Amino acid sequence: MTLPGLSRRTLLGAAAALPLATPALAQGAWPQRPIRIVVPFAPGGAVDITARLLAERLQPILGQTITVDNRGGAGGNIGGDAVAKAPKDGYTILLGTATILAANKFLFRRSMPFDPIRDLTPVTRVTTGTVLLVVNAQRPWQNFAELVAAAKRERGSITMGSSGTGTVSHLTLARINAAAGMEITHVPYRGGGPAIADLLAGNIDMMFDVIPALMPHVREGRFRALAVGSAERVTYVPELREVPSMKEVLPNQGIDMQSWYAVNAPAGTPEAAVTRLHQALVQVARSDDFKARMEPLGFTPVWDESPAAYGRYLLEQEAFWKGLVEASGATLD
Repeated sequence: MTLPGLSRRTLLGAAAALPLATPALAQGAWPQRPIRIVVPFAPGGAVDITARLLAERLQPILGQTITVDNRGGAGGNIGGDAVAKAPKDGYTILLGTATILAANKFLFRRSMPFDPIRDLTPVTRVTTGTVLLVVNAQRPWQNFAELVAAAKRERGSITMGSSGTGTVSHLTLARINAAAGMEITHVPYRGGGPAIADLLAGNIDMMFDVIPALMPHVREGRFRALAVGSAERVTYVPELREVPSMKEVLPNQGIDMQSWYAVNAPAGTPEAAVTRLHQALVQVARSDDFKARMEPLGFTPVWDESPAAYGRYLLEQEAFWKGLVEASGATLD
C-alpha cells in the first residue's frame, strides 16, 4: 500500500538512498584521523611519560594513532599556545600542568601568549600528585621540626634549589616560609636536573620537587624525606607512607600542594569531540593498568565527571595559584 502523497517512484528513491546514509553519518563521527598530544616540555620528564602512557592506552579506545609532540620552552607557554591556535577540530590537544593552566598567566603578566580559560576547552584532569621535601642526607635535620628550628635560628642560611622561578617547588617554599615564620633562601636553576645534581653534591641543602625525580635518591639513602606537600600522607608510594603531611607539620595552615595534569583542546572544539575524548580519557584513568603505571611514579589517576566539572575546578585553581604567585613575588616577564 502506497502512503498518500507518495508515489512508488519516490519510495523506491528513498529506499535506494538508505544504504548511503549510514556511511555519510559515520564520516561525521570523531575521530577519523590521528590525534596529536602536545607536551609543553622536553622528552623524558614526568609530563612526557604521562602523555605516552595515555597515548598508548587511548589508541585502541579511539581507533586512531595517537602521537606525542614535545613543544618545550617559556615555562610551557610555547606548547600551550600552539594548541590554543590549532584548528578547532579535536585533533590537537594539550597535556598541561597546574602551573601552565592556572599559574603562568600571573607569572608572565605581560608576555603570556594565550589565556587558558578563554583560549582552551577543558576536557578532564588525568593525574594528580604532590611535591616532596628532601634534604641532603648528610645534613643534620632528621625531621621537619628540626629544619624549621634551624631556619628560624639561622635566617637565610639554609638554601633550597628549584627547577626555576615560579615553579610549583618555588611556590611551595614561599608558602611554607610564610606559614612557618622562617626564611629559607630560594636558589632557582634551569631545570630540576641541575638542582638535584647540586643537592647530591651538597652545594644546596634541600629541595621541594615532584616525587618521581627525587625517589631514586631517597631509596638510595642520598636524600632524606622530611615531608610531603599535600594535606594528607602519600600512601600509594610505600617508602613515603611514614613521611608526614602538611596538615601534620603545619596544622591549620590549609596547605595542600597538588601538581595535577589535565587535557585541554582548543576553544571552539565541537562538543561531540570533547565528549568522546572525555569518555576515552576517563576510561583510561579508571583502569587498573594506568593506576599501576602511575603510582610508582608518585602520581595517582584522577578524572572529572564532565568537562564542565573540570572547567569549574580550573577556575578555582586559577584563584588559588594567583594567590601563591602574588605571595611569592615571583615574575617571569
